[in-house]
Amino acid sequence: MNRLSIPEPGLPEGFQPVGTFVVDTNVILVANGQHEAVSPACAACCARWLEGLMATGRVALDDAYEILGEYQHKTHAGTGQGMGDRFVRWVLHHLDNPARIDLVPLTPHAQRAYADFPDDERLSHFDASDRKFVALSRAHPERPVIWQAADCKWLDWAPALAEHGVKVVLLCEPEMHEFHLHKFGV
Repeated sequence: MNRLSIPEPGLPEGFQPVGTFVVDTNVILVANGQHEAVSPACAACCARWLEGLMATGRVALDDAYEILGEYQHKTHAGTGQGMGDRFVRWVLHHLDNPARIDLVPLTPHAQRAYADFPDDERLSHFDASDRKFVALSRAHPERPVIWQAADCKWLDWAPALAEHGVKVVLLCEPEMHEFHLHKFGV
């Protein structure tokens, strides 16, 4: 286990994620092999988590399909053979199945993009394109964790997010620290 009490990239044999989750797009891209900087172990970990989620979990999406649109824009769900592509096909197939997909309304907000995105100065520089994942987690009644693979800026934001009830699972945390050191020098 790492400091966030989640399994390390070498998941136990037969591990299945249970519950509802918010999946950041980069998890899908890493699982597809579309992130050159990550290790094969990180890509395999993301693929295993997605495979497990499709077997036993649930996915939270916004009801305006912003997240799904981003997934589709960055993958080849119709023809792609990567695990990320397969995950997007699975989402599309189960979109009308409330046992597998939760559709949650997100309220727009002029300054924060979404009303459910925390009003917190420490998050004022949070990527605009990623705010929907945080807002979705906070708007969902179960407050599902957000899966994150390789965006090292989330290391800086995770503590403030946790104070607002948002838990982030860093699937490739050791590599995220390396990326952070290379990008920011700390």
